[in-house]
Amino acid sequence: MSKILVVDDEEHVRLLYSEELKADGYEIITAENGYKLLERIKEEEPDLVILDIKMVGCNGLDVLQDIRNDFYDLPVILSTAYDSFKEDMKSITADFYVVKSFDLTELKKKIAIALETCLPS
Repeated sequence: MSKILVVDDEEHVRLLYSEELKADGYEIITAENGYKLLERIKEEEPDLVILDIKMVGCNGLDVLQDIRNDFYDLPVILSTAYDSFKEDMKSITADFYVVKSFDLTELKKKIAIALETCLPS
């Protein structure tokens, strides 16, 4: 069972992602911001991170850079309500970019691809 860390400051998004992804057989852990996220990644050893970009008091793109510095091979999916961040140079290091929606079809596709292509067999 793959473990996914969902990082989002909106509780309803964390709950939606958790419920939907648990139903698909994933183990889900959540964080409400990037504070001490690197320590959390070391402790929990997730197989994938779903990371919000715009969080209160925290820039997800800066957190992404920190993740890449310490956990280069860890797949990261940027999940945001704003399509405009695709053009930000910092977002280029993410494995995938998904615009938030209550229909998680696109997110689930990206998760499957990321886990299939990024994890060792």
